[in-house]
Amino acid sequence: MTHRPARTARNMPPRLVLLGLLASSALAYAWPDRFGSGFDPFLASKPYLWPLIAAAMFVIGWLLPRDEVRQVAHRWPAVLGGTALQYAAMPLLAFGFGLLLAPDRDALVGILLVGCVPGAMASNVLTLLARGHVSYSVGLTTAATLLSPLVVPLAMRLTLGQVEVAFPVGRTVAELVGYVVLPVVTGHLLSRRLASWRRLVCRVGPVVANLAILWIIAVVVAANRGRLAHPQPAVLMALLGVNLLGYLAGDLGSRALRLPPPMRRALTLEVGMQNAGLGTTLALGLFPDRPAVAIPGALYTFGCMLTGTVLASYWGGRVAATEGAVQSPSVPPSVAETPGTGLANRPR
Repeated sequence: MTHRPARTARNMPPRLVLLGLLASSALAYAWPDRFGSGFDPFLASKPYLWPLIAAAMFVIGWLLPRDEVRQVAHRWPAVLGGTALQYAAMPLLAFGFGLLLAPDRDALVGILLVGCVPGAMASNVLTLLARGHVSYSVGLTTAATLLSPLVVPLAMRLTLGQVEVAFPVGRTVAELVGYVVLPVVTGHLLSRRLASWRRLVCRVGPVVANLAILWIIAVVVAANRGRLAHPQPAVLMALLGVNLLGYLAGDLGSRALRLPPPMRRALTLEVGMQNAGLGTTLALGLFPDRPAVAIPGALYTFGCMLTGTVLASYWGGRVAATEGAVQSPSVPPSVAETPGTGLANRPR
């Protein structure tokens, strides 16, 4: 049985989230010009980004329906298949668009880093907004990040040959476990124990998760104002191509894997949304004397969040409209998806 809180939690206004993304990002970018170079709330909160991510993931864990968790446990080949799809499609897309459009070597390396890193943790929140299979999304992010110490150096070596990628294995795995896996597991276990809190968390939880991700994006924009100020058109086109074709690869691959619609939405977002923040960090660490290498990662961080929010908002609105139509006597119940399962509602 699909738990009612998960359904309620997903009834968020997608347009409000999209408007919030645009407004908060614009405010973060223009803050010094509008309010002077004194106190900057976005940069001041940068040290607290990881706890904010943990809070959002805790809420997501609380809202996970039990049947979704069971499905992921029983369909682990779908997690491995989705992860393989991501690590095959994105490096190839980045390599192709980089060779085709990158104006110089630094831009090429930066674009390749974007394509080789694992999926973004924000995809889990956007999967919630899209009414997708959140447990599957968390499983994909976890698997991709755990494999990234092996895949990222290999992908960079195959595409660039002589580049040596010193991947921060221990730190990356520790961050994943501490700020993603543990909060999700803790939130899910507490939701089973504290049933009396369920209604309150399902009412305010999605708001907390969405506000957290909007603030995180705004902080990323504020931290990269200089890099975002004068982007090269060719680099923008290359990154847009990687992003949009990444979504397409995720959609086609999920259909080839015969996944139900909620899992298709989760995989599509996971493939197209890369952890470009990690790519930016790697670029600054590996190429400290070549700051231009970090520009594609900074651009992709905001760009994929913008396109991902638009896509998730569209899906969320469409599924909500379908569910509303089911409540009409003239529409058979079988046309609607059961949130979190992708199965059709059966007549009662």
